[in-house]
Amino acid sequence: MRTILMFLCILIFAIVPLQQASAQAKIAWVNSQAIMDKLPEAQDAQRQIDNLVAEWQSDLAKMQNEWQKKYEEYDKKKLILTDQLRAQSEKELQDLDKKIADYRTKKFGQNGELFNKQNELMKPVQNKIFKVIQDIAKEDDYDYVFDKSGDILLMYTNDKYDLTSKVYERLTNFNK
Repeated sequence: MRTILMFLCILIFAIVPLQQASAQAKIAWVNSQAIMDKLPEAQDAQRQIDNLVAEWQSDLAKMQNEWQKKYEEYDKKKLILTDQLRAQSEKELQDLDKKIADYRTKKFGQNGELFNKQNELMKPVQNKIFKVIQDIAKEDDYDYVFDKSGDILLMYTNDKYDLTSKVYERLTNFNK
């Protein structure tokens, strides 16, 4: 993903001078993470998320401790247990292990509750920041605004530099 974005940036900087030899693109950057760190509503949302994570991690730790105790009990007695009791104990350990894995996935997985909660709480704040960035970019006549807080992210583009339709048009004419 980062490679694609870097390629696009290089392409943009190569094409823009060709389109406007006399004018240069006006470029700016923001650090959205620094904004988020200072914004009270973002701090509040992050606190709520941190509290949920702490609660879920505590629950996981209890479940793992329970599994550890049961395993230690089983390990001490496994030599004297009948085959049936040994199999039953092993099944209980496997079931508890599956329960732990399922809980971890449900809470922290790719589409788990943490992802959904972050989306629910942080998305409005991010949208608000994005809107302000767009407004400032338009008011101050910026052509591009990048976010330097993580991977390079194009936050705003001036539509006059959008080559999408031109490229599409050439591609469709090329295939005729």
